[in-house]
Amino acid sequence: MLEIFENGPLTGKEFMRETGMEIFAAWQFCASSPELVHQTVGRRYLRLDQKVGGYARLSPSIMREFLNYTVIGLVGQETTVQKMATQINEEIMAISARKIALARETIARIVDNHRDGEQLAAKSCFIIAGDVVFGMAHAEPRPESSTGELVKGSDLDIITVTSGLTAELIADLDSTIYREKYNLLMNPASKEELDYIIKDLALVKEQLLFRDFKAMVASKILAEGRYLYGSEVLYAEVKKSVVENGIPEKIAALEEKAVLDRFEAEQELLIAPPSADRERLMALFYTTEEKEEIF
Repeated sequence: MLEIFENGPLTGKEFMRETGMEIFAAWQFCASSPELVHQTVGRRYLRLDQKVGGYARLSPSIMREFLNYTVIGLVGQETTVQKMATQINEEIMAISARKIALARETIARIVDNHRDGEQLAAKSCFIIAGDVVFGMAHAEPRPESSTGELVKGSDLDIITVTSGLTAELIADLDSTIYREKYNLLMNPASKEELDYIIKDLALVKEQLLFRDFKAMVASKILAEGRYLYGSEVLYAEVKKSVVENGIPEKIAALEEKAVLDRFEAEQELLIAPPSADRERLMALFYTTEEKEEIF
């Protein structure tokens, strides 16, 4: 089995393709072999999941981290492993930057070409969220949930916060963004999924009270999100409210729990015998849904 590394390091996905091993067995072998070294690129970040006790888990899952973000090589190949890991990290950072740029260009075009563009720019701010803000976007084709159309990896999560816009103008903005969403999805040159929500500042402040699961998700996204376009004054007000409601501290506590849970899961999976409860193991190994809804 180890001889396949004689030509150099492999990612987890490449290792599976070369060996034909089942994915969990492949992960166990690579993670436990004293003759192998491995390096993980990118970063782990918090997701909130109602199926997990305490809601907190880390993304990417153990399985996806192994497949896409782990470089494995023989002891003695550390320099080559490091070089390959650096290259992969640069690629995912570049994908993230391209997706953020596309999101910004899309929103700028919508606002600047709108008949009430000045009002939109003054009374709304557009925030980009999701794995792109962590430099962890990917471009692997996947089916879009509502149409089944293949899209190019990570979606573009955009939260639009408004203050003082009329209901008519908000509805018009919604329709305009939706048309752009459809164009990005169906255009063969782009094939990107744009996921968005529009909400008033009053709703944002209500959600930042952190009272239920949807509010927790919304608060986390607002804490992580980055300015994309529109009113910087409104964006600053959103971020000020995030801090005043202690959201960074609440998110940090959840992430601390998720880190501990990941460590314990990895330890259990490493020593799990073939007779172990397969369903329980797979619940620790991967999640059935990596996508996070925005509220």
